[in-house]
Amino acid sequence: MPTTSTTRTISVEINGTSYERVVPASLLLVHFLRDDLDLTGTHVGCDTGSCGACTVQLGGEAIKSCCMLAVQADGASITTVEGLASDEGELTPLQQSFHEHHALQCGYCTPGMLISATALLEKNPRPSEHEVKVALQGNICRCTGYWNIIEAVVAVGEEGTR
Repeated sequence: MPTTSTTRTISVEINGTSYERVVPASLLLVHFLRDDLDLTGTHVGCDTGSCGACTVQLGGEAIKSCCMLAVQADGASITTVEGLASDEGELTPLQQSFHEHHALQCGYCTPGMLISATALLEKNPRPSEHEVKVALQGNICRCTGYWNIIEAVVAVGEEGTR
């Protein structure tokens, strides 16, 4: 499909794989990931940037993909929750810590929490409880009460692994 005034060609790297697609200029990044690339780990929660379920890493920064157009990601490197685990499917230390600390219930917020916490740990490998709370403040969880999530992230920092 040729590019028109209402479409754009974008090139992105997502979870280490390069993609080039023609997309509508108004397409949100979250819908590009889910609908065009079938990366459904990135969840749609509120479509207003309030809940954090759609959080991905763009160039190492945690961003809410419902607040960004796909065309704005042109040339970027993106990591979704699918890109966290190893090729063998092994959990990262953070994912394992979420499991061990019972830091999830329904799991809807978990991808966004994991991405936000991963971004934090990459910048600050040993965050304090307060720093974890600040990093996760844009992610809403309606099930857990947050304590187990905070403990899981702090525990990874204390162990010195991500």
